[in-house]
Amino acid sequence: MSADEITGMTLEGVAETIRTKRVSSVEVTQRCLERVDALANKVNSFISVERDEVLKAAEAADDDLRRGALRGPLHGVPLAHKDMFYRKGRVSTCGSKIMRDHIQDVTSTALERLEAAGALYMGSLHMSEFAAGPTGHNDHYGPCRNPWNLDHITGGSSSGSGASVASRFTFGAMGSDTGGSVRLPAGLCGVVGLKPTHGRISRFGALPRSWTNDTMGPLARTVSDCALMTSLIAGEDPKDHTTLGTPPPDYVEAMEVGIRGLTVGVPANQFYDDVVGEIGAALEESIAVLERQGARIVKVTVPDLRPHYRLGDTITKCEAATIHGNWIRTRPQDYGRVVLSRIEVGFHVPATRYLEAISLRGRYLAEFMEAVFEKVDVLHTPLLPVPVPTIEETGYTGSADVPEAIASMTKLTRPSSFLGLPTLSVPCGFSKGNLPVAFQLIGRPFREDDLFAAGLAYERATGWTEASPDL
Repeated sequence: MSADEITGMTLEGVAETIRTKRVSSVEVTQRCLERVDALANKVNSFISVERDEVLKAAEAADDDLRRGALRGPLHGVPLAHKDMFYRKGRVSTCGSKIMRDHIQDVTSTALERLEAAGALYMGSLHMSEFAAGPTGHNDHYGPCRNPWNLDHITGGSSSGSGASVASRFTFGAMGSDTGGSVRLPAGLCGVVGLKPTHGRISRFGALPRSWTNDTMGPLARTVSDCALMTSLIAGEDPKDHTTLGTPPPDYVEAMEVGIRGLTVGVPANQFYDDVVGEIGAALEESIAVLERQGARIVKVTVPDLRPHYRLGDTITKCEAATIHGNWIRTRPQDYGRVVLSRIEVGFHVPATRYLEAISLRGRYLAEFMEAVFEKVDVLHTPLLPVPVPTIEETGYTGSADVPEAIASMTKLTRPSSFLGLPTLSVPCGFSKGNLPVAFQLIGRPFREDDLFAAGLAYERATGWTEASPDL
């Protein structure tokens, strides 16, 4: 089997190939490392590569398999993750200068569960500093670059996760999503990404940005791969009291029910206000595909999104300022300029405004559920209304355009974060500049299975997730 055949496999495919001994974990890992060595610097998607450690782990995985000891569904598969998922005794930089040498004393529950399923740890991935940025810029590590066109952004803050999965460096990656940070890099890099319902996946052992908006989710090459990773990491965690006690379904099995009779809502207002022609055309075709696969398409009027965006932004600013308060007082010079300005503004928000934002979440969720999910099962929306911008267009210029650029990037992603709703980003083609286009599927709380079912039906009908960039 050639190197390209190995690195081009899906997560499910490579796991089966290792399990059936058609290729060893060592060979898969070596091929991934060779691709990283040859191409990762062009994309700037890794912060560290654990070459010796992962090869030793692959040898041990092969030894276990020879003895008939199967560790789990990801036995011997090398993965890499956003550098904010802690591992005990190892450094997690969180994309920052401040934590560049900080050794963690706990391990992320998500990583523990992937390891229990047999996955190996190949390296840590680029991210926006302290997960505070939707573009992929980073003053300390440089910008992460979109593998479809290196002059363009990846989206953030899980920038390295989106770029590395798209570049075929890793078969899947964990990211975090506070206002769009899984969905944007997934969509802009042409892969699949899930922001789960608040409480579905443990956040223990991962860098906090905003306690009440943070979620952790997988990025993968296909909807099936994303569902597999979610099934392995979801569920109650005693170390995270916000996780739900009810066991999650087997998403891989649940998504196979198909979508005949599933009602997919299309917003009649707001979501499409700024969508440009070529993006709109791809989105319209994706809706038509879902209808041809058996979904019932319904136009729905959604509530005003502006309060969702504004209140979610207020919460994030205040909680981030609290988390970073001591460092900002003692080490302000060690923050990137934009990140510092975005965090320190939270010091100036009145406590009454923060409490108001927290208290209104339930009311706005109930309003959205009544207006949307009493009529439809899933809501289909744009992810980014314009083609993927360049690194230069979204860079810091010293003017007032940075907040505006950031707001335009997250305008359509932040509302479901504020409401706590599960949202899946799915690739749906390419713009005229050969950069990925994606849509979002938003679901009822804890109904990730509906999103995977709709995403899988679309994926099988189109094959967009089979496309890969030519690096």
